[in-house]
Amino acid sequence: MEGVRAGELHLLPRDTLQMQNQGGESMCPRCMQCDTKFDFLTRKHHCRRCGKCFCDKCCSQKVPLRRMCFVDPVRQCAQCALVSHKEAEFYDRQLKVLLSGATFLVTFGNSEKSETMVCRLSSNQRYLLLDGDSRREVEIAHVSTVQMLTEGFPPGGGNGRATGMSLHYRTPGAEGVTQLKLTAGEDANGSRRQATAWLAAMHKAAKLLYESRDQ
Repeated sequence: MEGVRAGELHLLPRDTLQMQNQGGESMCPRCMQCDTKFDFLTRKHHCRRCGKCFCDKCCSQKVPLRRMCFVDPVRQCAQCALVSHKEAEFYDRQLKVLLSGATFLVTFGNSEKSETMVCRLSSNQRYLLLDGDSRREVEIAHVSTVQMLTEGFPPGGGNGRATGMSLHYRTPGAEGVTQLKLTAGEDANGSRRQATAWLAAMHKAAKLLYESRDQ
């Protein structure tokens, strides 16, 4: 099994822009990357993601920042630009897979009974919606851990095939955490392939959030 701890798991939250007025030039007299002193010729620029101040050389990349509602490319430092490139790929590829959903065998808690349900991400990206004979939703902000379930190992090493996902989440007003297990079913009508793609997209989202939690 391959685990990914997601912390406060919210799929690309639209948090507010962190850039703050740092009290003028006197509070930020030098580039926070190369320590070059700002003057009339060396102008100060702010990274639109982290809000820190840099010279033009250290803050020259322009990348879309959709999580902060910047659709057009905006100036970012090298470290933030790397994360933003990964997020842009997520929006272009994985997000639509999560929104489309897939069919899984779903087990809640310690129950031995599973139910066939379609799991998808809500349009506002805040909930996992599960529809079957019953309907449930899990607020993503309450998810604490995500763990991918795999089987087999391909020749030459590498990760095994994703077969499911286990996650733990808190329920408001309840003590402890609840476990939710999604398992891709075995069939020949293509839903297994769709479920595998959904699991891969969810894994990508969890890794991305873990890597960008301080960005």
